[in-house]
Amino acid sequence: MAEDVTELLTGGVVIAAAAGFLLYTAQTAGIGAGQSGAYPLTASFRSIEGVQVGTDVRLAGVKVGAVSGLELNPETFRADATFAIRDGVDLPIDTAAIVASEGLLGGNYIELLPGGMLDTFTAGDEIEDTQSSVSLMNLLLKFVSGSDEE
Repeated sequence: MAEDVTELLTGGVVIAAAAGFLLYTAQTAGIGAGQSGAYPLTASFRSIEGVQVGTDVRLAGVKVGAVSGLELNPETFRADATFAIRDGVDLPIDTAAIVASEGLLGGNYIELLPGGMLDTFTAGDEIEDTQSSVSLMNLLLKFVSGSDEE
């Protein structure tokens, strides 16, 4: 009888721990969090390598949104990205969007660099000042070959 109670308690603890891990993972990944309380912005990049739907959009290192859509523009052959920026983050209209890297082995994210203008973006506006991702492989090849061509 005592063994049954111990097994039952141990099973309950394991299930509670698993549920806690699932909840933490869902909150971290933003699963279940709808786009309510956010407004969309778009930007066009020459290359958006390493960025996918769900990638963080950060301002001063703080997550303020996520990439909600990516598609190739057949007319310009550029990658058009849509971001969901949380309400209350009013970005100046001269804000720049840069594809940044978390480090040598880290992933990419979109970094927002606000400008100094007083007017702010509204839902659906486009960030025109963009900087694409830098290919680590191309940088290494230039370094190894000693080429300084652009």
